[in-house]
Amino acid sequence: MMKYYKRHWSEDRGDAYAHWGSTTYYYEIGDDLYATRQIEIYENGNILMYDEDHISDKFGMLTDKPIDPDDFEPHVIAADEFESVSTGVD
Repeated sequence: MMKYYKRHWSEDRGDAYAHWGSTTYYYEIGDDLYATRQIEIYENGNILMYDEDHISDKFGMLTDKPIDPDDFEPHVIAADEFESVSTGVD
């Protein structure tokens, strides 16, 4: 069963794309606690999407670390919210 999370990171990326600003991350997490889909929405409007078919590009990658469920529990969202963001991005 998948779980869905939304987390805001108020700091910039700290790399060549730091000017993009802060980020809101959306994650779809499987039973193994690894992300299967990830969406990053930046303050300047840039959007990155990663999944098992598009693991990485020159801007970033699908996280390869398991989440800490205790740390993420306060950030749970409904699957509908994740899908709404996912389908609203081309």
